[in-house]
Amino acid sequence: MVVKPLIAIIKSYQKWISPLLPARCRYQPTCSQYCIEALSTHGLFKGLFLGIRRVLRCHPWGGSGHDPVPKSKD
Repeated sequence: MVVKPLIAIIKSYQKWISPLLPARCRYQPTCSQYCIEALSTHGLFKGLFLGIRRVLRCHPWGGSGHDPVPKSKD
């Protein structure tokens, strides 16, 4: 119920705010896309946890490269 509005907010960010900022994402998929996939796959709590953790790892001294959302253990 709360996941869809969060995804809509992230998509709005991708459409309206992200293009105004310089490209600097260190990972694939981008952090915002990762958050959308994490919320869709794992739901609100785990998806939000994974998304926040990913954003906190995205800095000049962090890693880079391909970092997909973990598969659901259903």
